[in-house]
Amino acid sequence: MTEEKNKMKRVLLKLSGEALAGSRKTGFDEPTVMQVAEQVKVLADQGIEIGIVIGGGNFWRGRSSNNIERSKADQIGMLATVMNCIYVSEIFRAAGMQTQVMTPFVCGSFTELFSLDRVNACFKEGKVLFFAGGTGHPYFSTDTATVLRAVEIGADVILLAKSVDGVYDGDPKDNPDAKKYEEVSIQEVIDKKLQVVDMTASIMCMEQKMPMLVFALNEKNSIVNAVSGRLNGTRVTVV
Repeated sequence: MTEEKNKMKRVLLKLSGEALAGSRKTGFDEPTVMQVAEQVKVLADQGIEIGIVIGGGNFWRGRSSNNIERSKADQIGMLATVMNCIYVSEIFRAAGMQTQVMTPFVCGSFTELFSLDRVNACFKEGKVLFFAGGTGHPYFSTDTATVLRAVEIGADVILLAKSVDGVYDGDPKDNPDAKKYEEVSIQEVIDKKLQVVDMTASIMCMEQKMPMLVFALNEKNSIVNAVSGRLNGTRVTVV
């Protein structure tokens, strides 16, 4: 066990909805979700407390529509993240974990209303927590919700599982010569407008000194490796 792992008691994992869809591009690819569940269970069994935020892009990309008012489009996106979290939560339960889905607005009996007291109580019970519904307000992305929840729950780090294996100085899909950073400061991310999280989330990370580990979800054991000090990606620093 590395010194880095010893320091990680509570983490916030951000998953993209598109990544969970796999090659299907929409909906869910259950083998992909089960692979995530198996990795998270390894961490949970080690006593690490895990919160999870999931994007909604496998169901809804509201900003691409010109026919829907932005607030309503964002509300649909929030509900997409609720569906994602309920589904993934159930797969996690099938893998042997206890879970709880929380939202910043009432969803009947589907979810618990978010509060830090409930978060801490659930972590004490050994549950993996899903933070669905974004911030509960339009105009804020799940990137911003991720940083907000990470700061609120006192996470040691944000684990950013993406479709690419780190942070590059250009889009590696368009530029084969794009340089991958092993480590980059959040200030440089902001100054160079690197594609890590959106600007609001980046500034919040800088102000609240919240580090990130960025890696590819589809690499074998990528989540466990990131927490275990074997990151094959980019470390985003805040000092």
